Amino acid sequence: MPTDNSQFYAQLPVNRMPLGDLLMNDALFADVPADWHVVITDIKSSTQAVMSGAHENVNLIATGSIVTALNIAFSMGVMVPFFFGGDGATFIVPPTIIDKVMQALAAYKVSTLQNFNLELRTGTVAVQKIYAEGHHLHIAKYSSSQVFFISVVLGNGINYAEQIIKGDDYMLAPNTGEEEEPDLTGMQCRWDRIAPPENKEEVVSLLVVARDGNRQSAVFKDVMNAMDEIYGLPQKRQPISIAKLQFNSTFSKLSNEMMVTLGRIKWLQLLKSWMLGLYGYVYFRTKNGKHYLQSLVEMADTLVIDGKINTVISGTAKQRLALQKVLDKLEAEGKLIYGLHISRASVMSCYVRDLKDDHIHFVDGSEGGYTQAARMLKGKIKR
Repeated sequence: MPTDNSQFYAQLPVNRMPLGDLLMNDALFADVPADWHVVITDIKSSTQAVMSGAHENVNLIATGSIVTALNIAFSMGVMVPFFFGGDGATFIVPPTIIDKVMQALAAYKVSTLQNFNLELRTGTVAVQKIYAEGHHLHIAKYSSSQVFFISVVLGNGINYAEQIIKGDDYMLAPNTGEEEEPDLTGMQCRWDRIAPPENKEEVVSLLVVARDGNRQSAVFKDVMNAMDEIYGLPQKRQPISIAKLQFNSTFSKLSNEMMVTLGRIKWLQLLKSWMLGLYGYVYFRTKNGKHYLQSLVEMADTLVIDGKINTVISGTAKQRLALQKVLDKLEAEGKLIYGLHISRASVMSCYVRDLKDDHIHFVDGSEGGYTQAARMLKGKIKR
């Protein structure tokens, strides 16, 4: 009888140390169990959607896929690693919930196509298959604060799964189980575009891929160290600041959120949400509201390491040019490939289970920062 390892990820310790030290210490990483599954969602033709002005809907749908999976995991008493990519997401889930997750994502896919005319690709690859093909998935938890941690994945296993799922010949197995309606409880996207913090000029969305998988840790450490030296510690390059947050509870914003979460507009509920939004302006001036805003900044998901570096940072043009100089040098040496996009604001979507301490905020550069950075990255790979 197979062992139940559904608590594998929950039981991993959180590492609080310089990120570079974690990246270089293999002993702090664990192999993902072979019977787990990599699940990937990806909006097809996302670049065209972003270029046509639908970048907010792209972010909204990607966030909804995360919320769909996390609500299932939460209801089953399971913790899973997840990675936001702007126009899609990745999760690594145990066998106990894989069927429910895929059934819910299948229903969510139908809803997003009907309501936004955007096709969400969904697919899964067994970790066992990834290992059988010679790829790796090493995972650890990392935190630079007391309130928030991220998953760090080394190895090219997720990239391999992406290539399969995004391939033209990938076919998802027909769903033979009972339909699982997506539960998007807690999904909120009620913040306006967020200007860079005071004394910052721009928001940079950056993607970095190591050319040699065997030197991935060292390359990532070099990149993170360069960012620390040029921009300062993570708090110094954080693109979200309380002073620049603007609550947005317009009917248009709430309607899009409702179309994702419910698949249709319920006018009475829309009016209720709008009125609650008006209360938000008052709440954020209370002691509890100010605490929420502070924790929001601390729990903003601005760094993703899923076999590549994905990060959104803010700073000056001078700092960005200095970073590009370092990246160009490393790229010329054949150590990495990178893509970046410069914007004047960031956008944020949220998953809120509890206003006190159970919420996470997904950040992207405006105008499809991650998607545009990926476009630059792919262009270099094709050369």
